[in-house]
Amino acid sequence: MTHRSGTEKGVGVHFGLPYAPCLPARPVRDAGFSVTRLEWRLNGCASRLASLPPDEAYFLMLYLKDAYHCDVAPDGAESETRRFRQGSICLVDLTHGACIRLFSDLDSLAFQLPRELFREIAEFSAAPKEIRLRCRRGEEDDVMRNLGAALLPLFERQGNAQNPVLQHVAIAICAHLLHAHGDHRGQGRSTQLTVWQEKAAKEFMMDHFADQFPMAAAASAAGVSIRRFIDGFQGVTGQKPQQWLLGYRTARAKQYLGERSLTLAQIAIRCGFTDEDHFTKGFRRLTGSTPAAWRARWLS
Repeated sequence: MTHRSGTEKGVGVHFGLPYAPCLPARPVRDAGFSVTRLEWRLNGCASRLASLPPDEAYFLMLYLKDAYHCDVAPDGAESETRRFRQGSICLVDLTHGACIRLFSDLDSLAFQLPRELFREIAEFSAAPKEIRLRCRRGEEDDVMRNLGAALLPLFERQGNAQNPVLQHVAIAICAHLLHAHGDHRGQGRSTQLTVWQEKAAKEFMMDHFADQFPMAAAASAAGVSIRRFIDGFQGVTGQKPQQWLLGYRTARAKQYLGERSLTLAQIAIRCGFTDEDHFTKGFRRLTGSTPAAWRARWLS
């Protein structure tokens, strides 16, 4: 049976870090929110187990550095060890608890987010009213990376749970999760990819975003046929794989556009576009601006 645990002390104790710094808040009304700074070192140990108890809440991990861990099932069975990239997130439903085995140092922000908090946020703002979230495993999330960066300085001045910056960031995090990772699919479809198939496909595309590759290669990385891959990917993300890849290439191009030394043609090749014209058309389709205009605006 699930229970409702407090958020005041954070989740450090479940990672063997009972004194890990924690920032608690009540952003809207009664429901709590907490973010814990986890800095754990392997120090010669082969691995370490972390177990979160059942709760009427979601658990969110934002990785500040690459980490390696696997899931541990209730019967003790362990999944394949996987890499979780810096800036990515894991989002877990704690209805039945969760357990992982760490095989690396861990540097992250860990959020405890009660379901009641999402109900309050949905009433308070224009966020979706459906409060169920989709499980995420190593998902790239630029918004969470930026919100996490805004929280880090607050750990230097703990003790004020009513810090208005913390409260505003907490609301922004919950609203973002509802918009970006809300489960709005009703009963779902049998063709949807599993969370691990989705992760494998996205990791393949991120690793090869600068290359010209057939989408069948990403399907192979997920272990499914090309037709099931395209339908299943769209079923869980709302985008076709080609659309998602264009978005990722465009995001990487924006980073390169901040470097004055690179020409548009060089950026196009680095980001997997066939040429500068292809780059310009794809970039404008997503942003409404040409790469040259975007660069001029941000570097002026």
